[in-house]
Amino acid sequence: MAYDVEFYQKENGEVPVRDFLESLPPKLRAKTFREIELLKDHGPDLREPHTKSIKGKENKGIYELRVKFSTDISRVFYFSYIGSTFVLLHGFVKKTNKTPPREIERARKYKEDYERRCSDE
Repeated sequence: MAYDVEFYQKENGEVPVRDFLESLPPKLRAKTFREIELLKDHGPDLREPHTKSIKGKENKGIYELRVKFSTDISRVFYFSYIGSTFVLLHGFVKKTNKTPPREIERARKYKEDYERRCSDE
């Protein structure tokens, strides 16, 4: 089964994950797009080392797509939305062992915004 992937768009029209992808060096960008393709192909069956859920009750349903190329590590946060759709929220280049709480908080806010606006439609 093929899954759909869409990019979260803020109310002002910005698309954080697209901006992030465009900021990456070419080889890391290519590897990130490859991981996105794996997510499209395998959906929830895709497991570590490719994906991992974000711990914490308040982060339920948020996952990270884990990308490593050479010494570069990046993460793209996403969640599953109705049916077979994954929504990519935003990404960052990982510089420390632990994911910065502000990045998780941003993903949570984007997810809540997406769900709120989609339920209003």
